Amino acid sequence: MPPTFLRLPAPPGPYKTRRTSSVESACALNTVLLIIHLFVTIALIGVVLIQRSEGGGLGIGSSQGMGAFMSGRGTANLLTRTTAILAAIFMALSLALALLNRGTAGVGRSIFDTTPAPAASEAPAPAPATPAAPQEPSAPTN
Repeated sequence: MPPTFLRLPAPPGPYKTRRTSSVESACALNTVLLIIHLFVTIALIGVVLIQRSEGGGLGIGSSQGMGAFMSGRGTANLLTRTTAILAAIFMALSLALALLNRGTAGVGRSIFDTTPAPAASEAPAPAPATPAAPQEPSAPTN
């Protein structure tokens, strides 16, 4: 039991714990997965930009500042593996988010869901007139 100065006083009156519904839990899980997905996306973009392309790119493999610890080839292997791992995590998170959100197409509210009410004073549009029969050509066609 914690010391008395760390204990919180009991709330007055009847105290009921609030239980979260499955919809709230799914929404919280969806939010957490979206945030992780955002971080993985940013990391994947960064790793791809750091890699050395054939034209030079933004590569870090040419500095040799750390001695023999990470050679150009070792850096390329590390970045290639990191890209593959981040890509796999990205795809797994995308699939998980898609599966979590299936069937929720009509649940969310949007301003595009509501259609404006038609004005009561407008009369219905008149039916289009039937087109006239084409006239004979005035010039000879022989």
